[in-house]
Amino acid sequence: MRNGENMQDREAKVLILCKTYPSPSAKYQEISCVAGMEESGQLIRLYPVPFRLIDGEQKFSKWQWISAKVEKSQKDKRPESHKLLVGSIKPGAVISTDNSWANRRVFLDKLNVYENPEQLEVARQKHDVTIGLVRPHKILDLQLTEHANKEWTPEQREKLIRSQMALFDDEQEIGMLEKIPVDFHYHYECHTPTGLKKFKHKIQDWEAGALYRRMLKQHGSDGW
Repeated sequence: MRNGENMQDREAKVLILCKTYPSPSAKYQEISCVAGMEESGQLIRLYPVPFRLIDGEQKFSKWQWISAKVEKSQKDKRPESHKLLVGSIKPGAVISTDNSWANRRVFLDKLNVYENPEQLEVARQKHDVTIGLVRPHKILDLQLTEHANKEWTPEQREKLIRSQMALFDDEQEIGMLEKIPVDFHYHYECHTPTGLKKFKHKIQDWEAGALYRRMLKQHGSDGW
């Protein structure tokens, strides 16, 4: 048995669908949560993923296939949750957005789509489904709430500093993870058996954080 492997490892081919903006972690320094689908159409959650610390040749993007060893998470009992063995990642083809997402729709059509979050909650209670797609009827608003504290706490900063010291390659350098001092929420409505109902959902997607950073750079703290 090679170092870092066990009898529960399995080879998986995963199409990456989303990833969260990194957050400080006491054990893993900084981590992201990644979700994707396997070739069978089964959704999978990969956590924790130290995305910014992954070697350049093994980095992957959304809508890219990867092959990697995964193992069922021992601490997270949700059936879709797995640990990604980072050293085994082999990036593959990227699915393009050509023809109005026609190539991507082929894969999305394999997934169950829920009409509202309550329907997904019923699936969790009855079938232990903890990850899924919800189809809003209408997006009502994008709410931005600025944090009172714009910087990391001393404890969070210490965790991130440790991530700099934990790099395997002495020549590899990454900047300090920038805090996104804003919460993003979608307000939307969905069809339910009793009519249209409003919901609120926090956005933790990596691209939301990247968009904030780009707007801040272009327009400054008062105009972003």
